[in-house]
Amino acid sequence: MHVISAEELPLAVEEFLSWMATERGRAINTLSAYRRDLAAYSSWLQQQNLGLDSVTTTALERFIGERRRTAAPSSVARQLAAIRMLHRFLVEEGLAATDPTGDLDGVRVPAGLPKPLTEGQVTSLLDAVTGADPVAVRDRALLELLYATGARISEVCGLSLGDVDLDHRAARLYGKGSKERMVPFGRAAGDALAEWLGPSGRPHLVPVAWRRRGDAEAVFLNQRGARLARQVAWAIVKKHGERAGVPAAALSPHVLRHSCATHLLDHGADLRVVQELLGHASVSTTQIYTKVSQERLLQVYRDAHPRAKGRRQEASA
Repeated sequence: MHVISAEELPLAVEEFLSWMATERGRAINTLSAYRRDLAAYSSWLQQQNLGLDSVTTTALERFIGERRRTAAPSSVARQLAAIRMLHRFLVEEGLAATDPTGDLDGVRVPAGLPKPLTEGQVTSLLDAVTGADPVAVRDRALLELLYATGARISEVCGLSLGDVDLDHRAARLYGKGSKERMVPFGRAAGDALAEWLGPSGRPHLVPVAWRRRGDAEAVFLNQRGARLARQVAWAIVKKHGERAGVPAAALSPHVLRHSCATHLLDHGADLRVVQELLGHASVSTTQIYTKVSQERLLQVYRDAHPRAKGRRQEASA
């Protein structure tokens, strides 16, 4: 059975994605995720001999049930959201008579706390990058910058040379919805970036001719001289994490982002400052990291409260 790729979607789906880009202003990464999800959905419909205008709620429930057995709840929920928007679009545009998602139950995503690395694990991860060859220099700068800024991997991969100010140790990031923010970084990340952008690093990976627009200004390059993809950047984190002995369960694409936020709060950073650093639209999103730092709160309480140790303290005369 032919599997529909993300590059050969049905015309109606392409029209929906174009509408999401032009009318709703969805970011490139969001559209890429929708494209992959809808390609899988279109392939399944083809296998079931169903069309976008003939699929039923019962058929969709079967599709979601199959997806639940092979994918994480968050992935299924995201895919279902894309499918809902697609079918609503088809009805509004007169391309389908009914919306089969109208009576479909949502997918509940369990609320989970991010699992940051300990400070010792982060040190081991950063120290795991050895060598002075251009790839090692790049990997060291990438890991240091991810931990220093709490940036998403996609944000760091999207950096261009003009976005980095080594003199003031700051970087311009473009987050979700193309929102721009300036983030600081410390001496360790600054030194690693300076080495990467200096004679022993990035120039060795620059090709004679650029093959894609935008790659010429990319901060992080792959070994072919193109802009580093976020999937490759995540593989770099994972490779050095495994080399450092960090348990596989503790590794995730956002592991250094979670660790940065948690460690800042552990050391007394203001919640609003961390919110700005991470680029969260709402402080409630950032507050989840305060739950991760409960151990610090308990330790401060035990050390500071006069009755926390379970015995009376004699009042001074």
